[in-house]
Amino acid sequence: MNYKLINNIVVFLFFLGVLLVSFNIAFFWLLLGFAAGYLLFLLIVSTNVQFNFFVKAFNNNRFVSDKKIAITFDDGPVENTLRILEILEKYQVKASFFCIGKNIEENPDIFKKILENGHFVGNHTYSHTRKMGFLSSSKILEEIRRCDEIAEKTGWVKLRTFRPPFGIINPKTKRALEISGHKVIGWNVRSYDAILSSKTYILKRILKKVRLGDVILLHDNNSASVEILEQLLVFLQDNNYSPVRVDDLFQIDAYY
Repeated sequence: MNYKLINNIVVFLFFLGVLLVSFNIAFFWLLLGFAAGYLLFLLIVSTNVQFNFFVKAFNNNRFVSDKKIAITFDDGPVENTLRILEILEKYQVKASFFCIGKNIEENPDIFKKILENGHFVGNHTYSHTRKMGFLSSSKILEEIRRCDEIAEKTGWVKLRTFRPPFGIINPKTKRALEISGHKVIGWNVRSYDAILSSKTYILKRILKKVRLGDVILLHDNNSASVEILEQLLVFLQDNNYSPVRVDDLFQIDAYY
């Protein structure tokens, strides 16, 4: 889809409607409604990586065997990550961590411990800026490359997967990824543990959705995620699910 062309068409139609307003009010409001609807559509598809609109992402895999499922964590490594690692070790399962570059810089030993324990690590940009949706392609590429460089320097791994902050994927992100070559890992079960306070409610949200091949999104910088994770692992164990790394779930290479 030529995003720029469509955007130009919308602008043209809007101003055409303004010119015709004195002749046909209904036509003007029809055009205005179309433009508003289009912009809303773009907002929705740009903030939901699961839609695969601009970039194909790995969100789930319904064709796996043995009831495999992937538990993923965003926004570490931080001190709380160590508690997450303890729970994962207790239940002898592997998970996937999408790490922020500046947090790797601040907590290199924790990043190394994630790798030493056999877990997967992926790129989650350098700064995880809230302006992600407004960055240029060159700035997004810089965010990705800085995180890659720090991960390689710290843990001797060359990352080849990327998870966009806030699930934002737009044409600028697409252009940056075409240059960087990263595969996008999304999710299809969002816990909302970063914004909800009730651990019981968060866990219920996950459990009522969970199916084989799912990718569950949690955050290792949230202390509540520790208790949620343990209860989740008990449920998965009791129901014969097998938590695996995302590269195992999708049969892709984790690193170069």
